[in-house]
Amino acid sequence: MTLEILTSELLTPLRHGFFTRRGGASSGVFEGLNCGYGSSDQYEIVSINRSRVAQAMQVAPTELSTVHQTHSTDVVTVTETSCDGSTTADAMVTAIPGCALAVLTADCQPVLFADADAQIIGAAHAGWKGALNGILEATVDAMEQLGARRDGINAVIGPSISLEAYEVGPEFRTKFVEDDPSSVEFFAEGADDRFHFDLTGFGLMRLENAGIAATAWTGHCTYSDPDRFYSYRRSLHLHEADYGRLISAICL
Repeated sequence: MTLEILTSELLTPLRHGFFTRRGGASSGVFEGLNCGYGSSDQYEIVSINRSRVAQAMQVAPTELSTVHQTHSTDVVTVTETSCDGSTTADAMVTAIPGCALAVLTADCQPVLFADADAQIIGAAHAGWKGALNGILEATVDAMEQLGARRDGINAVIGPSISLEAYEVGPEFRTKFVEDDPSSVEFFAEGADDRFHFDLTGFGLMRLENAGIAATAWTGHCTYSDPDRFYSYRRSLHLHEADYGRLISAICL
């Protein structure tokens, strides 16, 4: 099966893609394009999957930069042609031609950034914690430090868990409302004392408030489409032993 790659006009003409799970070599609960070395999938199989992604991005596997993601607000500026995944951070930026930046997700937001005129790109992993604490704004700041113009940056959120699928408790909602009372608009009432959280709506708001040129979400929910996407939360509900990781990448 060939790879399925979702793209956005906002990031064109730069090479980029939000890869679905289709077209990979993994099997079992990881069936498809699992790109997560942090999973219990076979290392060699994950390497094959990453090589297929690199080929699609027209870079060598060693030029596919990743970081060890921890839901932080840390951003790495990649000054060589690769970042091998050992650096702890949740976003990367670069102005190096031929360098592909990639993030791994399984419900959290993969966000790709580009200032095509300045030839500066970024990629961020933004779960609720990272988004609340400022990982998206930190990525924009780091791109500016490289020479990007804030009003020249476009950002696109890839497949993420949707409002309908993201049920949370009252204490979760309280974290956001205490930080910013207007955040209440991103919560819908659920059953009993539960709420549903609009993670991508919150992410788009934070990006728009950062003053960048344009933003979008691809509109794909990871939880509700198991044939195309991995989902951490879905794996918990199905009592699966582990789950795969999707990859999203952008390249100069």
